[in-house]
Amino acid sequence: MMTSDYPPLIADDDYPDPSPEELGIGGLLAEAPEPFHDLLAPPAEPLDDLLPLLPQRGSAPQTWVVTVADAKYHWYDLVAGFPERPDIRDPVGRQLRRMQFDLEATMEKRLIYFAVNRPRVRFDAAGKTSWGFFSLKLTVPIIVGVDEKRDSITIELTVPFAATLKKPSVTMTDRFLTLNWGGLVEALSIHDVLQQYENHLQFQSRVQYVGQTKDAAGRLARGRLPAVQKIHQLNNDSNDMLLLIQRMNVEVLSDDGDPAELPVNENAVAADILLKDRVDIIECALIRYFEGPLMHGRSDKEAEVRKQRVREVQAANHLEHFRIDLRLEDAGPYQDLFSREVPVSRSHIIDCTIVDGEVIVTRVPEPAKVDKAK
Repeated sequence: MMTSDYPPLIADDDYPDPSPEELGIGGLLAEAPEPFHDLLAPPAEPLDDLLPLLPQRGSAPQTWVVTVADAKYHWYDLVAGFPERPDIRDPVGRQLRRMQFDLEATMEKRLIYFAVNRPRVRFDAAGKTSWGFFSLKLTVPIIVGVDEKRDSITIELTVPFAATLKKPSVTMTDRFLTLNWGGLVEALSIHDVLQQYENHLQFQSRVQYVGQTKDAAGRLARGRLPAVQKIHQLNNDSNDMLLLIQRMNVEVLSDDGDPAELPVNENAVAADILLKDRVDIIECALIRYFEGPLMHGRSDKEAEVRKQRVREVQAANHLEHFRIDLRLEDAGPYQDLFSREVPVSRSHIIDCTIVDGEVIVTRVPEPAKVDKAK
């Protein structure tokens, strides 16, 4: 386990849940459908029109091997609530708008997201940066935690291709660091900096909620998804909240091959149905793994809908077993994931079976490190 000078991010699991009205999101809950609305959503077109386009599947049993194709963090605090419209004439404003577009684009795709809490970190806008002698090593003052402990990080910059200056001018706000290289201006959030540059902070990421990004209303990107907003409101004073969004790759092992690779299933309708099957099951498995069998904070109705969906997908795909491997190459401290149910690790590997609509998860032990012979 990683250690640091700061207290671990451990929340009180026995807190009483405040009402939506106390959280200021009563209106959102009244208007919005349940977060699992898409699991059993009827097709948008008449079924008779879709029949020729439905996927063809084999009859042989399937085993899935699920890995992470790519992953990216988005800082949820910047979009939650009712943020001011970014001023695109300003470098930070342009970066905020790019971040919004990037997050909004995920709402059109079937991706997995984790709502994650990390200890609050800010740049110390009242402090001063300093340069190393004859180098591009920049020391930046920061403030950590609710007690606003002063600290600093030293990062080593690289001159971008479009730069016209050998060393940038530096400005700071509490959330953004701006580097003006003459021909190029970079605006980096505090979490961009901590992920892109090596530093001594070794905080861990607590997974609070698991979901899918696909949503025609784009509620997650606009800070309007009640379940996520509730978690944000509960933890906003002491923690930063980020969304870890992952695109999953599924390898299908079967005597009949992967149905998604059949020419007959190349049409958009068939491809999306097969992808939805896979992402729905992966989501249910990760909910069970990180949130536990009681799915803290979710309704009995949602639990029953998910069981029904799992049975449906298992039967349609003859799914016997699947493994989810969340490891990433060159992972850093932001990939040190844990939850109230799972200890911290960068190597979450999960074996999954299905019993009567329930996904049974078993954590695979991390492989022992083999010391190289001297």
